Amino acid sequence: MQTQSANAAWHTKLHQSISAIPEADWDALNPAASIFTSWQVLEAFESSGSLRSEYGWRPLHLALYDGAQDDAKLIGAVPMYLKANSHGEFVFDHAWANAYERAGFRYFPKLLCAVPYSPVTGARLLGNSESVLRALVSALEQQLRALSLSSLHVNFLTEAQASLFAHDNWLPRFDWQFHWYRRPEWADFSDFIASFDSKKRKNILQERRKVQTELSTRGLTLHQRSGGDLTMSQIRQVHALYEHSFDEKGNTPALNLEFFKRLCQRLPAGIRVISADRGDQMVAMAFLLKSADTLYGRYWGCYEDIPNLHFECCYYQGIEHALSEKLARFEPGAQGEHKLARGFLPTRTRSAHLIANPALCEPVRLSIGEESRYLQRRYEALMQHSPYRQVL
Repeated sequence: MQTQSANAAWHTKLHQSISAIPEADWDALNPAASIFTSWQVLEAFESSGSLRSEYGWRPLHLALYDGAQDDAKLIGAVPMYLKANSHGEFVFDHAWANAYERAGFRYFPKLLCAVPYSPVTGARLLGNSESVLRALVSALEQQLRALSLSSLHVNFLTEAQASLFAHDNWLPRFDWQFHWYRRPEWADFSDFIASFDSKKRKNILQERRKVQTELSTRGLTLHQRSGGDLTMSQIRQVHALYEHSFDEKGNTPALNLEFFKRLCQRLPAGIRVISADRGDQMVAMAFLLKSADTLYGRYWGCYEDIPNLHFECCYYQGIEHALSEKLARFEPGAQGEHKLARGFLPTRTRSAHLIANPALCEPVRLSIGEESRYLQRRYEALMQHSPYRQVL
């Protein structure tokens, strides 16, 4: 499906696979070389078979072109999906869907602009000028009308891009995640932990010592490896631990071995695996991705019950890596108030939503307002327990 833009020379098109768009053209629009919106990562989701229709995912990427059809240049893009459910999104709209269908309307399918299975903040509108970004917002609105769908959701927006949706019937929404931010004076973990109050600093140091003792007793050693350092056997072990973690919780592990293989082979410097090994066997692992200035914690798995090993692999080792690489921040993943005591502060995440039915838009707006007031009170309560001697 193609639609005309307000600029006569611009037109949009929907692509059912990102492979229909040349990698170089897509990545030329990717701000700050964000790894999650890179062509390689988005294509790996699709070509590995991890985005399955039975899981509710159908790629429908929006592309904005300039020029005649035969010689058009890609000037803007949005990673977009037709969703048959709300699985793997991390911005929860289950109550909205139930209310929509109780009113006699069909909520699914809906449109989602996001990175699959990844609650990470970043640009969702890809383009190199504000006029292009605004044209993409208008194009999204046009596609919702053209496809006659219930709603359109743009998840985990940057603050700058969230402002582009602050008009008309768009509904802004926010939540909190726990992120770590590097201070210029921190050269290593000792500098970082010195910024804590004495009690919390003592707790962290004691926790780390106990983990090291436990690892030694069990014959385990910690390793940090890039994606390029991993053998095929180790990639299989990473995936097996990922699956084990989901199986333990009774959830479906959507990402297959081929996805992990492609990420490690295509983006060797962008992948970081922290593992506890016994000989050549991984007993636990944390799987992280890295952009130019940010580290992202994604997956965890462990076969043995080892107290505090999760905190060591998923948080402290990641902080040490971020400090050594002088990364600006570390996003360890969704949820988890226990992260606060370990130096991760509540940070606003943003989304924007467009509800097609005007009669149902206002109740959703009121619901978001109530939720926002609760979340603001929650933030104030959380900050009373910040581990830092001075607020960052």
